[in-house]
Amino acid sequence: MRPLLVMTVILCATAGGAARADIYAFTDSAGVVHYSNVPTDSRYERLIADPPPPSTPPGVELRAKAAVFSDLIDEAARHAKVSPALLRAVIAVESAFDPRAVSPKGAQGLMQLLPATARRYGVNRPFDPRDNLRGGASYIRDLLKRYGNNLELALAAYNAGEDAVDRHGRTIPPFPETQAYVPAVLRFYRRFLADTV
Repeated sequence: MRPLLVMTVILCATAGGAARADIYAFTDSAGVVHYSNVPTDSRYERLIADPPPPSTPPGVELRAKAAVFSDLIDEAARHAKVSPALLRAVIAVESAFDPRAVSPKGAQGLMQLLPATARRYGVNRPFDPRDNLRGGASYIRDLLKRYGNNLELALAAYNAGEDAVDRHGRTIPPFPETQAYVPAVLRFYRRFLADTV
């Protein structure tokens, strides 16, 4: 039996108000991989450090992980007519480019699609990178359309759901995770954009 991969990348704001997206991981004795941005166990090791100096493109390790899926990301982005840098940014924060990632809420794969979202977009194999990316890119396209190309609202809806964004007057919901998630993705987005120049 394959061990369950637990993804707990819950971003939080620092005292200065800037969101951090450091991602730590460790594998326990049962073979379960744990991810967190708050390393509460001495076994955690930093997987992704953020933010780097403003002019620094994504780190070598992150670029290497992204490169594995580069063609599939570009294909999904072209098909959905969204920015490939945006897809890379969402993936960096959602799963750290782990196609087998599973969140405590049951979100799966590179883009951490919840089962209902996967069904909505016809994703039958959420752990297949191509299928997952196709569904996630289509979802982002639809969110951008729904929110008039307001990237912050689209990202908030990707994290917290459209209902939460709409319930809060089409603003970023006041959930700590979502309040940290949006700027974290935007930082990665700018870094991936700079990396393609």
